[in-house]
Amino acid sequence: MPGQFRWSVDRVVGEAREAWELGIPAVILFGIPEQKDERGSSACDAQGVVQQAVRTLKAQLPDLMVLTDVCIDEYTSHGHCGVVGNGRILNDETLECLQAMAISHAEAGVDMVAPSDMMDGRVGAIRQALDARGYSELPILAYSAKYASTLYAPFRDAAFSSPSFGDRRSYQMDPANAREALQEVDLDVQEGADMVMVKPAMFYLDIIRLVREHVDVPLAAYQVSGEYSMIKAAAQLGWMSETPLMMESLLSIKRAGADVILTYFAKDAARILTGHDV
Repeated sequence: MPGQFRWSVDRVVGEAREAWELGIPAVILFGIPEQKDERGSSACDAQGVVQQAVRTLKAQLPDLMVLTDVCIDEYTSHGHCGVVGNGRILNDETLECLQAMAISHAEAGVDMVAPSDMMDGRVGAIRQALDARGYSELPILAYSAKYASTLYAPFRDAAFSSPSFGDRRSYQMDPANAREALQEVDLDVQEGADMVMVKPAMFYLDIIRLVREHVDVPLAAYQVSGEYSMIKAAAQLGWMSETPLMMESLLSIKRAGADVILTYFAKDAARILTGHDV
């Protein structure tokens, strides 16, 4: 992904400070550990890369809102979002991992956790675990309608998290199914989600609109790596003008009903919106 980098803990503050000074209120952290195993054990390590980054960012940029991805796919040797047994994803065993991961992020000082795994019952499990440890005020952003999309490919390459066998269609959503999105959103809200998300964004604007009309909680949409890369590629090939295409894509997501947009274009868009040159 042109213009995107993996940041070490000692350099992430500079990147986050630049975003904050441009008026971007929040960042979300994804971690790539030094070691991976079958259960993604390093995801819960108090000295893990995300936990260190949270502590560092909150110490140096206390007003910046820091979110963390809660999913073990970047930490597992097989690349799946859940614990695997006999070639199958073990939902309940995975919930225990997600609970421990969320608690470790809470202890590091995160402002919001964002489970993206799509395991059944994970919002309720995480809420229960956080409440039991005294983090009842820590909000949860649930990836409620996360589709099994080809648009994640650039991120998976960057994070070395592509599944080593099979795919993620058994737990991510069928791109042909719109009604299930509303069911998933309802379940997450009932389990305690403070905000819900649709992912990806641009190919799923109809889902964003359906969810916006269905629930009153804040709604986020994730303009994912493939969406970013397609716009970048079209611009680099001279087929389209990058800046107006970028802004139109973000406007379409906002128009569909998103309150919050997660995008790799955040800094570029913020420069335009604040009157700076891209």
